[in-house]
Amino acid sequence: MIDLRPAPSRFHTRIDWLDSWHSFSFGEHHDPTNVGHGLLLVSNDDVVAPASGFGAHPHRDMEIVTWVLSGTLEHRDSEGNVGVLVPGLAQRMSAGTGIRHSEMNPDPDVPVRLVQMWVRPDTLGVPPSYEQVDVTDRLDAGGWVAVASGDPDVESAIRIHQRDATMWVTRLDAGGSVQFPVAPHVHVFVATGALEVDGLGAALGAGDALRLSDEGELGARAVEDATELIVWATS
Repeated sequence: MIDLRPAPSRFHTRIDWLDSWHSFSFGEHHDPTNVGHGLLLVSNDDVVAPASGFGAHPHRDMEIVTWVLSGTLEHRDSEGNVGVLVPGLAQRMSAGTGIRHSEMNPDPDVPVRLVQMWVRPDTLGVPPSYEQVDVTDRLDAGGWVAVASGDPDVESAIRIHQRDATMWVTRLDAGGSVQFPVAPHVHVFVATGALEVDGLGAALGAGDALRLSDEGELGARAVEDATELIVWATS
């Protein structure tokens, strides 16, 4: 099954410092028919204003992956981890038994755009931990890059506590083609650019998503330069 979710159909939160689009139920936005796709529970497309951000807040038993599309994001947590995230740098925080963290835009002039994604872990109560890895060279080499995974058969840049989930990213110029990963649940998010997908009549633009369920092999082609795709393949 192919389920197309246009960008404007997402839940929307807009306050003075944050413009956030939620692919699934989040916070005060709740729809019992839209609480995730497979193991992917949250996919928030956030723009944070300069010199502002998310103050310290808690998480527990969740694998949280943050991917910056433009600008700079600074992470600090109660375990003493500090990280500055820019495009091409993957970050993972395993909340485990409990952690508090803040995510701030340190730039006084430039907004930061990021996608934050939450995956249900396969093991509860692990010690909280943090990891970040620069994958720019891998992305520049072309093709799919396994950014985050717990699958023992997948060599990913960062590791999550979920053996049945892998996050893939690719960057394409116009005319570049890909085959989507095959899994029971595949969530394709067009972060930037535009994409034509086999069997669909219209191109997908930035913010659009596809939810594939037991779909099998499916191909796509970029119709704009600087097309970036974020794909979760899960059970």
